[in-house]
Order: sequence, then structure tokens, then C-alpha cells
Amino acid sequence: MKKSEKQVKSKKRVADHGEVYTAEREVNAMLDLVKHETERIESRFLEPACGSGNFLAEVLERKLNIVKSRYAKSQIEYERYAVLAVSSIYGIDILQDNVDECRSRLFEIFNSHYSLLFKDKCRDDCRGSVEYLLARNIQLGDALDYTNPVTKQPIIFSEWSAVNGCMLKRRDYMFRFLVEESHQFVLFNDEGNAAAIDEPVKDFPLINFLRLADAEQ
Repeated sequence: MKKSEKQVKSKKRVADHGEVYTAEREVNAMLDLVKHETERIESRFLEPACGSGNFLAEVLERKLNIVKSRYAKSQIEYERYAVLAVSSIYGIDILQDNVDECRSRLFEIFNSHYSLLFKDKCRDDCRGSVEYLLARNIQLGDALDYTNPVTKQPIIFSEWSAVNGCMLKRRDYMFRFLVEESHQFVLFNDEGNAAAIDEPVKDFPLINFLRLADAEQ
């Protein structure tokens, strides 16, 4: 059985956390129901119990295949849209090892696509931006009470919006407010604006997509 098809890590985890992974066949069948959205580079996806990333990995694969088909001839354009694709994927899990595995798995998917296309021309800055996005977008948390189970601090997600070509705009929002105000698991609307929510927790200046790790400063 392939790693992506493994549905149970241990009986204890099933008993303690109800942890059962969705098999690859079911993942693809479910995503095919919204196939047009999985192939929109900027379309945002949230998995509130992401585990090691079975759903998110397939979403990213599909998005990166679209990026490749459109932008493989231009490295800078490929990098820009690949970063945007990664920025559109969000996940929450209550177990730290799942969070770590999901982040690593998504990065390896990106890096495999990127390295295959551009080999020794790949840029560490681009890889660094992807790692930073995954650290922000895949979070340890309890989606039922909207908090980090260790710190008890509220889950805060970043919205990333493309502006003027190579620039990205970051706004941070509380996950609780996103869910309770919109009454659905939709983070932001198609215009890149917060959907029926109040002001962001924090608003950041525009930053080049290759410099995202500097957004905290």
C-alpha cells in the first residue's frame, strides 16, 4: 500500500483522535466534483483536519500541473504562479507530527516539480518563500474550538493576494471570525477580499514573492 493510501497509523490514534486517512481513490473522486476549482491556480482550499495532507497534496499536484502547462517556458513566471498556488492551500491538524509531515510533503511536491523543470537554475529564495508559506498556512490547531491545542492561542491565517505582478499582499485574520461570520469554510472571496469579516488582525506592506520570509519584519 502506497503512503498516500495508508488510512490508519495506529489503533491508539484512531481511539484518541478519530484519525483515519482518506484513501487516494476517494480523494480524487471527491476533488473531481470540484475539478474546475482544483485547476484554478488562485482558488483557495482549506482542510480543517488535514492529517499528513492527502487532500492538500493532490490539490497542489493539480495546481502545479496547470502552472507547468502555462508557464514552464519562463522561470520567473513559473516561480510566481507556483508560489501563488502554494499560498492558496491551507490546513489545520491537532497533531504536530501530522502538521510537520504535511508541510514536508507539500514542499517536496513543489520542489520535485521545480527541480525537474529548472534543475541547477532553481533559486533558494523561491524555495524559502514556499517553506515560509507552508509554515504559515499549515497550522497546528483544533478546528472545532479555533485554537492551538498547546498554546490555546487563536488560529490566525494569512491571506496572500497577488498585486502588480511580482508583489504579494499579506493580511492576517482570526480563523474563528472567518468561520463564524461567513458560516462556511471559505476564507476569502474571488476578488481577493475578506468575505463578510471585519478588519484584519494585521496588515502587511507589499512584498516581492521571493522575499516572503521578510514579511514578519
